[in-house]
Amino acid sequence: MVSSTETRSLREETTPTASQDDIAHDPEKAERPAEGRVKASDNPDSPADAKEWKWDDDPGNPYNWPLRLKIRQIVMLAATAFTASVGTSIISPADTQLAEEFGVTTTQAVLPLSLYVFALGLGPVVGGPLSETVGRYPVYLVSLPLGGLFTLGVGFCHSFPGICILRFLAGFCLSPSLAIGSGTINETFRPSQRGLPSTIYILMPFLGPGLGPVIGSFVVTRKGWRWTQWTLLFFILTSMLTTLFARETYHSVLKPRRQKHLNLPTEPRKPALERVQAFATTSLTRPVRMMLTEPIVSFVCLYVACEFATLFSFFAALPYVFETVYGFSVEQAGLVFISIAVGCVLGAATVLLCNALLYLPQTKRHPPHRTPPEYRLYPAMIGSLGMPLGLFWFGWTARADVSWASPVVAIMPFAWGNICLFVSTIQYLVDVYRGTTIASATSANSLARYLLAGAFPLFVVQMYRNLGIGWASSLLGFIALALMPVPWAFFKWGRLIRQKSRFDTVKT
Repeated sequence: MVSSTETRSLREETTPTASQDDIAHDPEKAERPAEGRVKASDNPDSPADAKEWKWDDDPGNPYNWPLRLKIRQIVMLAATAFTASVGTSIISPADTQLAEEFGVTTTQAVLPLSLYVFALGLGPVVGGPLSETVGRYPVYLVSLPLGGLFTLGVGFCHSFPGICILRFLAGFCLSPSLAIGSGTINETFRPSQRGLPSTIYILMPFLGPGLGPVIGSFVVTRKGWRWTQWTLLFFILTSMLTTLFARETYHSVLKPRRQKHLNLPTEPRKPALERVQAFATTSLTRPVRMMLTEPIVSFVCLYVACEFATLFSFFAALPYVFETVYGFSVEQAGLVFISIAVGCVLGAATVLLCNALLYLPQTKRHPPHRTPPEYRLYPAMIGSLGMPLGLFWFGWTARADVSWASPVVAIMPFAWGNICLFVSTIQYLVDVYRGTTIASATSANSLARYLLAGAFPLFVVQMYRNLGIGWASSLLGFIALALMPVPWAFFKWGRLIRQKSRFDTVKT
């Protein structure tokens, strides 16, 4: 949900061409052009015959980069994803200050948070396909400064509608890192190497929102709500620094560039109209169609969106519960969110263990690239037990006669199950579908997840007031309980469902 090889134009230089041995030790030399325009036979980098050249073996292929370059990509991806996601909740402790300063209701004061989350769902619709047109790196390079400018505007704005609009635009600009990160990882690491980097990257959209209220509560109490935006701006600037050490990774950009450098024949670029049509299909029409008609995408999106939205509802619910029942201060209520971060880290560890102990052994029992995608669902099946457990536990122990520690601990199994579900189902979708259908499936997942997550905080406090803490949490728990069979059903009947799909899926 994202990595890059710096996009450079192939210009004529006066430096000599690097040898193939040099390039093998330093892939950065693979992009340096030869002196002037030479024939393929005169280029020391060129194979004697074009048929001898293979992109899979070329040192310019991100799969063949040294570890140090791949680590740079992961650092950049983790930083940008954390920054985009921490921006959702860092402003959540400021509801009271916003309501008092601008004379709005507490529900309206949640709008800057909700609109930012809505934008995170809509931004990838543009950012994802755009990255497949111009490359990943330019999208990273441009989106972060734009998001920073709008965040700066929020901090200086003295109009509540203006704050809402600027927060939406900031979220829209920062969101591409959540959409194209998985693509960057897939382009940098071979399938057998993706477990750890994927988990680190996918952990960020959960860790950011979990730590945002912790940071925001202290900032709001001691410096005021505007400083939440200055703090977010600091994270954006830090992320911008990490992009300076990253590079372009999109193979469809790098491969023609390398072929041109070696004076090998390249495929003609598709006409602009055809690219626009492909853009619309991949990012707009097909994701919606898959959500409505494709069983795998429909149920995965429904399950993930409901549990992700429940997680985001905690930004409004937890302060209400702990300030009302236990008399916590804003800062103390913010510290409660550490339990979400702990649960997410435990979930990431569970995913890595499942990958090492359950998935990788299956890859050895099947031909290369033929492992059934359903073996990716082990973490989701295990995690599906934690979400209803945590919600029921939280709802019925958040009482004045029970220690505050019990509901705090209860949040952990919910967060643990959530990260297990999210990582597992994303990997499942990527393995089930092929070609551009992968982008459409993950786009549908992102759209459903963030649109529902943006809506939940707007009504969750009223729900807790009207139903009571126990029954409001139980309602969410019953939803999690009803959806719990989804990964189990796909594990058992997924192959049959894939074979009947009208979309481009793995049939074996």
